[in-house]
Amino acid sequence: MPIYEFKCLKCNDIFELLLINNKDQSMELQCPKCHSEDLERVLSAASYAMGGGTGQRSGGVSKTRTCSGGSCTTYDIPGPSK
Repeated sequence: MPIYEFKCLKCNDIFELLLINNKDQSMELQCPKCHSEDLERVLSAASYAMGGGTGQRSGGVSKTRTCSGGSCTTYDIPGPSK
């Protein structure tokens, strides 16, 4: 079930909607603030969070080195490995 962000073109409010795809029902989208139906979808930035135990790093580590193409960066992101 995807969550979509919309911007109201009337009042400029940005809000999220959880849309459930049900072919038997149509859904009217409207701004929760001004009830306008003049909306546009907003491209959302991806976000993630990684947790760790006490004393552990909770984020990724980057390492930059020189390689044939200039500079290369490797990201070490914690989590299960294959």
